[in-house]
Amino acid sequence: MSVHDDINAVQRCLDDLHRSLGQLEHRLGGSGLEIRRVRLDADHLRESLALLREAAASPIASHRPDLVTISDAPYDISLWTDSDDEGLGARDRRAP
Repeated sequence: MSVHDDINAVQRCLDDLHRSLGQLEHRLGGSGLEIRRVRLDADHLRESLALLREAAASPIASHRPDLVTISDAPYDISLWTDSDDEGLGARDRRAP
């Protein structure tokens, strides 16, 4: 399955959830705090899925950045010349 197929499947499930919530809301009444919270959560899911659909459609989403290989070899010791030790200051100076 492609990403778009997966997003469409989730959209169908959210549509089913929306219809079921409408029926439940009709039976229980729409004034309850619990049903309003569930409705709000379902609406947030719809918005999030719409953002995900936009992100998947952009060409940037399909391009992964190149991985950078970091060597396990030790660093050149000259990199640390004239550096301060964290919290200790420079080697040739005394702490106040």
